[in-house]
Amino acid sequence: MMELRVKDLRKSYGGVPVLENVTFTAKPGVTCVMAPSGAGKTTLLRILLGLERADGGGITGGEGCRWAAVFQEDRLLEHLDAMGNLRFVLGPELDEGAALDMLAALGLGDVGAKPVREFSGGMKRRLALARALLAPSDALALDEPFTGLDEENRSRAMACVRRAGLEKPVLLVTHDESDAAELHARIVGLK
Repeated sequence: MMELRVKDLRKSYGGVPVLENVTFTAKPGVTCVMAPSGAGKTTLLRILLGLERADGGGITGGEGCRWAAVFQEDRLLEHLDAMGNLRFVLGPELDEGAALDMLAALGLGDVGAKPVREFSGGMKRRLALARALLAPSDALALDEPFTGLDEENRSRAMACVRRAGLEKPVLLVTHDESDAAELHARIVGLK
């Protein structure tokens, strides 16, 4: 089982510290990274994903880790339908049966061939989550994945995230303490 260990991670922009001595371990299950806006939560995920470099400290246990992610922006192809978006990202890894099951679990089972540009914001968010959950990965990084979801769809999405956490580390950025409670998550607070 994968275990990510973050030790004394530091990052500054223009001499202004964003992350200072961040230390935690993420095992299979959900780990919620919580802090006020601007406290470095997204920066932490970007460092873990290899999109940015830390100024100091280190990450061990994730060597060769395949990440799947939901970013704050949905990053969908607006002219394609739901399955087209999944097919574009997953390519030959796409299991259409599993994809249809995931879309149904997230309340998107009836969207058919409708292009994503006609989706509501909540529908787009759930499709972005489906894409990350279906991608072959060793760990998940989810940046505010429940934004814009009503209560029913939020519960559906949380159930899917909870299932994913049974097999791999899930790092979830959120402002909402109820997310952590409902997901039975470990909490990492950033200052």
